[in-house]
Amino acid sequence: MLTQAAIGNGDDMEDSSVGEAAYRRIRADIVFGRLAPGQRLGLDRMRETYGTSISTLRELLSRLASEDLVVAEGQRGFEVAPVSAADLQEVAALRLLLEAHALEQSFAAGGLDWEGGVVSAHHKLAALERSLLAGEPADAALWKRYDWEFHHALIGACGSRTLLKAHTAAYDRYLRYQMIAVVFRGEVAADEHRKLLDAALARDAPGAREILRAHIDGCVTQVLDTGGLDAFVPGAAQPRPGSAPTRRPAPQKAPRRGKGST
Repeated sequence: MLTQAAIGNGDDMEDSSVGEAAYRRIRADIVFGRLAPGQRLGLDRMRETYGTSISTLRELLSRLASEDLVVAEGQRGFEVAPVSAADLQEVAALRLLLEAHALEQSFAAGGLDWEGGVVSAHHKLAALERSLLAGEPADAALWKRYDWEFHHALIGACGSRTLLKAHTAAYDRYLRYQMIAVVFRGEVAADEHRKLLDAALARDAPGAREILRAHIDGCVTQVLDTGGLDAFVPGAAQPRPGSAPTRRPAPQKAPRRGKGST
């Protein structure tokens, strides 16, 4: 939590809960792509949008910079962290490393309550995935919240708060790429979630690691093969005027973006 303290000239005292609420909103807007990669974060406009002082905004944006979600440009201010294929691959590798290790620990230590939590989380995710596969509209924030809850439930019994915290940070950076590139791999991803559930109930950690690797690698491959980042990467290849566009595999239908923050 932010401390209730004067920042700057001493006139901008704010309740810590106000600053924390603003932090969560800004963070969610970055992760869910409502604030685009490379977007300048004008403090005057943000003060109106997020209802907090400029001095507190500077502190919050510095905090987000430490999470690699914002870039501090010295006297030029702040902007949303850029994206790149190389960064996506690094973030995906970090998520896989942390989550695979946590899976092994969680499968070994989890009891019946843990199993029940995994089954419950998968039930909600699978129900929403069925709706998406049927072509029904869905809130993207709700879809990814259920995805997060399932993956978090799988590793929830790992016994390490430090590991869970590190995984959450890596997952959110990975999620930002999914939301920016509008990734939904359809039945393939849903089937991988079912296999992860079966592996958890069987306490098959090696099998779960391989499923997770395919799950994450498949998402990265789709983002890169479909050019999902091209619009946000300066200098990305664009078709020349009058030339035929490059043919890329068509992505699965994705849910519409929700307006709410999670």
